[in-house]
Amino acid sequence: MAIPAPRAELELAHDAFLSTGRADPRVRPLIAESWRRSLADGLDPERGLAPMDLDRETLEAWRTQHPLAVAMPVIRRLLVEDAGDAGLLVAVSDAAGRLMWVEGPAALRRRMESIHFAEGATWSEAHAGTNAPGTALALDRPVQIFAAEHLLRPVTPWSCAAAPIHDPDTGAILGALDLTGGDDVAGPHALSVVRATVAAVERELQLHRLTRPGDGAGRETVQLRALGVPAGILEGERGTSRLSLRHTELLVLLAAHRDGLTGDELAVALSDEDLAAVTLRAELSRLRAALAGMGLALEARPYRIDPRIRTDVDTLRERLASGDVGGAVDLYRGDLLPLSDAPGIRRLRARLRAELRDRLLRAGDPDALLRFADTEHGRDDWEIWQAAYDVLGPASPRGDRVRAHLAALERDLR
Repeated sequence: MAIPAPRAELELAHDAFLSTGRADPRVRPLIAESWRRSLADGLDPERGLAPMDLDRETLEAWRTQHPLAVAMPVIRRLLVEDAGDAGLLVAVSDAAGRLMWVEGPAALRRRMESIHFAEGATWSEAHAGTNAPGTALALDRPVQIFAAEHLLRPVTPWSCAAAPIHDPDTGAILGALDLTGGDDVAGPHALSVVRATVAAVERELQLHRLTRPGDGAGRETVQLRALGVPAGILEGERGTSRLSLRHTELLVLLAAHRDGLTGDELAVALSDEDLAAVTLRAELSRLRAALAGMGLALEARPYRIDPRIRTDVDTLRERLASGDVGGAVDLYRGDLLPLSDAPGIRRLRARLRAELRDRLLRAGDPDALLRFADTEHGRDDWEIWQAAYDVLGPASPRGDRVRAHLAALERDLR
């Protein structure tokens, strides 16, 4: 990692850049490139400040549903307590650069509010110039910004170190973790601490998903995972059971028709060819035995799923219905049973994906759009990337990458 120039030299180089538009050789290339990105959309480096985009009520609702909320106890335990003793602030942003949590000494937080380094403010490069959380998101890598390496003059007394946080399942950027304070933050130790905390956060996210399958459901609920997996996984108080693809198909179809399906209806939904009644009955008998091992029942005439079984498809649709598009994106870890060729599953798969994309495109939430676009199932979706670009604007912290990805997709479509 290149070492920043001394503070006095950086201040001279900063003044020269604002006067001439040319970066002094003493300015790190990473910083010079970020300065140019930051100015591309008309940001005022002398008087500009990060906008306060979220009021308190909206912020509370937003961070309650954000996937990083479950990791805040880990961040507080590993970083906030020691950072506070050292006179530093710890901030956590979403994927679009909006600060959801800013924690540390109260007196320092009040001082930082004068430059809008506060909860609810957007610190992307497009809105706040070169800064650690915004630039870390722009480059998808850990960065440190020292003093006058910040573009906005009101921010130059401070230094910061930040690293992006990724979804452990999909690799999508969820946000950034930032440490802000005096010159000490420019040292190598600060970035090492931030990196280690991010690694712990990503482990916590993975552990949380493994140990809390019910997603807020009642104690007797058994969760069926069918999104983005080759075959289903039943998780409940009696343990975890991995199902065959056929048994998963049966449960997903029955979960989509809670009033029940006849044997003939199930046969048509399972195969484009004639499925022998005896074969279907045998599969249902084996499924009934597997469910019995978890204390669940499968009723007949018509076939009906145990009401205690909830699927991740159910939960995703509930999130969409409540307007929680970001929460739906978090849950959508891939298409419904991607290896299944059953006609009924194909229809459900296409319908669910269309519902999610439609709500995502209409919501225009930059954080949710970016998190979906970053995943395997969103990487080739031109419309999603275009919507993200339209919402973010060309000077977004990730604008260059989004624009380049769009260009590559457009070349592939020719």
